[in-house]
Amino acid sequence: MTENKQQNKQDKKPAWISFGITTVLYLAFLYWVGSWWGLLVMPLIYDLYISRKINWSWWREPEVGPATRFVMSWVDAIVFALVAIYFLNQFFFQNFVIPSSSLEKTLLTGDYLLVSKLSYGPRIPQTPLTMPLTQHTLPILNCRSYLEWPQWEYRRVKGLGDVQLNDIVVFNYPAGDTVALNQQNQDYYRMAYQLGDQMLGGQPATPDAEPTLASASLRPNMSYDEQQNFFRKLYAAGTSYMRSQPEQFGEVVSRPTDRRENYVKRCVGLPGQTLQIRNNVVYLNGKPNREPENVQYAYEVTFKQDLPEDLKLELGITDEDLYTSRNGQTVWMPLTRVAKQALQRRPDIVSSIRPAQPAADWLYPQNMVKSWTTANYGPVWIPKKGATLQLTLANLPIYERPIRVYEGNDLQVRGGKIFINGKQTDKYTFRLNYYWMMGDNRDNSADSRFWGFVPEDHIVGKPLFVWLSLDGDYGWFSGHHVRWNRFFKRVWDIK
Repeated sequence: MTENKQQNKQDKKPAWISFGITTVLYLAFLYWVGSWWGLLVMPLIYDLYISRKINWSWWREPEVGPATRFVMSWVDAIVFALVAIYFLNQFFFQNFVIPSSSLEKTLLTGDYLLVSKLSYGPRIPQTPLTMPLTQHTLPILNCRSYLEWPQWEYRRVKGLGDVQLNDIVVFNYPAGDTVALNQQNQDYYRMAYQLGDQMLGGQPATPDAEPTLASASLRPNMSYDEQQNFFRKLYAAGTSYMRSQPEQFGEVVSRPTDRRENYVKRCVGLPGQTLQIRNNVVYLNGKPNREPENVQYAYEVTFKQDLPEDLKLELGITDEDLYTSRNGQTVWMPLTRVAKQALQRRPDIVSSIRPAQPAADWLYPQNMVKSWTTANYGPVWIPKKGATLQLTLANLPIYERPIRVYEGNDLQVRGGKIFINGKQTDKYTFRLNYYWMMGDNRDNSADSRFWGFVPEDHIVGKPLFVWLSLDGDYGWFSGHHVRWNRFFKRVWDIK
């Protein structure tokens, strides 16, 4: 009898060691995330290692048929993998692929990045019940990949640091709270104003038209009420049109913060700074900010002949850059300083290069009369957590979205006076930090100039390095599809 007890103690010793290690690691995790609700799971962990009242591996017993054992072994492996991936993606690291050219030539379309959530601190999931490896939509089924309930308040775990000036940052698209599912690559709000502008201007409604219609009647000397009434009419007309054309725009849906599309841009403005763009140069508190080495601007280039393939590869010029390239045609294209100088040295190929004038319609805020362009914008003060702003009817359009949408206040203007949560005021103290994001491909980037500030609760993480890079202009067997020279390049080392 004594021998049996001794044997049982010996058998349980490894189980107690495993339980102890698991418990210490789990408690450390709960302390880090600051949530002790996870202690409710401790009885299950104890049972798994020690008491074993629940038969967790019933499918491994001899009396269970081989078919059941085979199926359950796969189910067990898949469930474990999904749970592990969920926690890794949520709290530590996430994959991200560059989908467009807005950061070229710093990051290239087709670069696959490992994004660290530890750099700025991972967010506690706001929509915790979601399918791993999906952002908002299940493939094939084309339905939501998450449950809208429960939704938790924003909270961020302590990370390794804060967002720094000129960091490349992955974040949730701020204007992505409302999306037309058949036009997901379009800013819903900008599209609504643009369509309304066309309709009230008596022109056919199309998302790609130029803004030369009803908005031409706006005047800087209009009163606040006159301006806002006009913009409300445009917005109402645009949204009504989109909802009346479901075959073109699809269902209009709302998304929680952490289920909005992921974007990647460079942070060029920090909380509390005053930002202004003058002749394409970003100024912060009156001082010019350092430009990235690979920054691109748009030029009109007139070619004498097609651009040779070897020169395209040498200068990193893609098919997307050559929007309308034909022999002898003028092309609107982005160029780095190095690429521009190289083309200027080739009079056999290029006859002229001159700065382009990119269209800049419906810049943020869309509901304000202004003469800003993408090259000459602002000034705007970037909200800082705990800072108090003096509100006026002149600056209210700039800050109403942070106050109303991002921080959840009821904001109204009645009789020329501002009311927040029912109380008249001319001040507001911000609860979140905000950032200003821009692409390095400055004239071909949908960024803060179009959709405004990025709140801190939208910050996802910091890209660390490129682990894969594929060039979509070339096939797999061309020798150029895989950009081998970019493998494992640290993002901060890419100039």
